[in-house]
Amino acid sequence: MSTVAGPHVETNPWEAQAARFELAARKLNLDPSLWKILSMPAREITVHIPVQMDDGRIELFTGYRVQHSMARGPAKGGIRYAPEVNLDEVRALAAWMTWKCAVVDIPFGGAKGGIICDPKTMSQHELERMTRRFTAELIEVLGPEKDVPAPDMNTNEQTMAWMMDTYSMHMRQTVTAVVTGKPVSIGGSRGRREATGRGVMLVTLQAVKKLGLMPWNTRVVVQGFGNVGSYAALLLHEQGFLVTGIAEWNCGLHNAHGIDVKKLFEYKTANGTIEGFPEAEPADHHELLVSDCDVLVPAAMENQITTQNAGKLKAKILVEGANGPTTAAADDILQDKGVFIIPDILANAGGVTTSYFEWVQDRQGYFWKEAFVNSELEHMMTSAFAEVIRYAESHNVNNRIAAYMLAIDRVAETIKTRGIYA
Repeated sequence: MSTVAGPHVETNPWEAQAARFELAARKLNLDPSLWKILSMPAREITVHIPVQMDDGRIELFTGYRVQHSMARGPAKGGIRYAPEVNLDEVRALAAWMTWKCAVVDIPFGGAKGGIICDPKTMSQHELERMTRRFTAELIEVLGPEKDVPAPDMNTNEQTMAWMMDTYSMHMRQTVTAVVTGKPVSIGGSRGRREATGRGVMLVTLQAVKKLGLMPWNTRVVVQGFGNVGSYAALLLHEQGFLVTGIAEWNCGLHNAHGIDVKKLFEYKTANGTIEGFPEAEPADHHELLVSDCDVLVPAAMENQITTQNAGKLKAKILVEGANGPTTAAADDILQDKGVFIIPDILANAGGVTTSYFEWVQDRQGYFWKEAFVNSELEHMMTSAFAEVIRYAESHNVNNRIAAYMLAIDRVAETIKTRGIYA
């Protein structure tokens, strides 16, 4: 059954998310009242923030925070800085966070935020001023029991430290639990930096086991060598997978015998790019997506696998490290090809799961050893994988719709039990 149609819908993340939600809700025979509640965000905030630049002029930046649902707990979701940020993208990402938290069964709802800016052209001082003013504008809606931001595209541990400090100054007390993804020195969790990539590795292991493959003869191509892609590639390499290709936004690498990802990690740290790495051949980054491999891990941006290239994919397994890398229209093509998809709301949930661990540690004032963080993450990711597969098989749907059904079922049950306050 087609989930979506039309060129605009294919590239609009909110419309694509809505199409998948509707299909899953229909399969669940979801109550129409709950359908209405869950199909729209609970709150959307737009702010226009003045920031003094280093040369003295004032720039006005537009920022968003969308809270999709808070039925199961505080809203949770990242903050991204990019020129392409728009309200529909943030809405979609907030909804995906609701479903992601429900799939791994942690007590959060979904939120997302972003500022339209080009952080590559801004100094650290400008980014700090912008971050602090953005936090101040949202001060009434943020908080450990309200909405807990985290890093996302072009934001990092330092960004979260600025947000935490700004919020704490307004509250007149240190509130570490207001954000996650912080430096360990100010209440961050051990293992958080690698968590999303580790989650990708864990569900990939489960997928190859289910399909009867062995890591040492399973070829992997990873798109994106940022936080998620680099750690996913490194951890898969350490598990014995053959990482044969790495694609970045402007270049790519290929080695049929496997890339030594640890050496590549060190090379990028030293050079700021993977381009020129001596132990692999240069490759076209677009062609790597459709190259001969067993596992493809898109870990970069939305809308990377579309109706234009889905038919050319050769991978048996698609593990979505990024949010929304596959358009809804491409799903039908991949299903016809028999590609085993681990959808984004499961595959990249390692980050928010370990963010939950960080939130718990901050609220307890007791911090866990990294080995314990990783073991808890493994338990939750493998349990969620098993639940999604069970849903897929019992309802005769693909893994993506099964993950949506599982998530929607859990959130809807919470709303139904709580009732509607009127």
